[in-house]
Amino acid sequence: MNDHEEKRDLLAIDDFKKELPDLINWAIKMKNGEGIVDEFKPLEGMSIGSIYEKPSTRTRVSFEVGVSKLGGQPITLLSNDIQLGKSESIADTAAVLSRFLDGITYRCFKHEDALDLAKYSTIPVINALSDLHHPCQAAADLMTITEHKKNVNGHISWVGDGNNVFHDLLLASVSMGHDVSYATPIGYEPNATIIDRANRISEETGAKIISTNDPVEAVTDAGVIYTDIFVSMGEEQMKDKYHAFDGFQINEELVANADPDYLFMHCLPAHRGEEVTNQVIDSKNSVVFDQAENRMWGQMSLLTYMCNENAWHTFNELF
Repeated sequence: MNDHEEKRDLLAIDDFKKELPDLINWAIKMKNGEGIVDEFKPLEGMSIGSIYEKPSTRTRVSFEVGVSKLGGQPITLLSNDIQLGKSESIADTAAVLSRFLDGITYRCFKHEDALDLAKYSTIPVINALSDLHHPCQAAADLMTITEHKKNVNGHISWVGDGNNVFHDLLLASVSMGHDVSYATPIGYEPNATIIDRANRISEETGAKIISTNDPVEAVTDAGVIYTDIFVSMGEEQMKDKYHAFDGFQINEELVANADPDYLFMHCLPAHRGEEVTNQVIDSKNSVVFDQAENRMWGQMSLLTYMCNENAWHTFNELF
């Protein structure tokens, strides 16, 4: 982050709702630019720390490789490596890390902890997942939809738990003018405050939001069908939760209601045979591995914008 620039944090995707289309287009340029990645090093001389309270495959690898591609030094801090929230307060940890690092990504359990880390840090903080939000996933999701937009004819449909992934998918989608229809079981609806935020954004963009408890209603004529695991990390003991999702599996019978060229999306890891069948996730309509790759490109755009905005704008003007 340049000295004269004001620090900005990404705690939920609507923190950057106005910039989101440009951030996504920047990421697509970087992804498709032959030789650009090798020459463009906006994070040269910078160190980006990534704190993990929860294990990860895509988040850790995408941040480490992405920071390296941008010329920076990635530093991974697992929960047992530091005293965060144990023998040292979040405020003190934030103050110390701000003296060493140029940016922090934080994959945590409680969203309140991400808010505190950002509050007491003097460097940009990116929420790499909390119990309430997953903005980096949403950036990758909308990047994937934008890449395939010629094949998207219809609304974005979510089927499953009204969880953190859905929260930011909804906020990002309506920010970019996409209609969203979501189906959740009774008792597993999304956070009401986030729905209110999404409704306010949709009033500005003209996007429509439809809620239902019927998966067929949600996916009918959809251009995108998205789901996530029914039981999240740390909830494995909640056996009764599985029964609530009877009839919510994404299978060939359900997707037959969508547009023939619909995109199937999943943030991964997938529990095949539970929330989605092999026939769907391995079909020609599936873009789940494009999503996974785009985590890196989307995060590279976000990191550059937040840590070296001048370089981000220079790249955008040149390419």
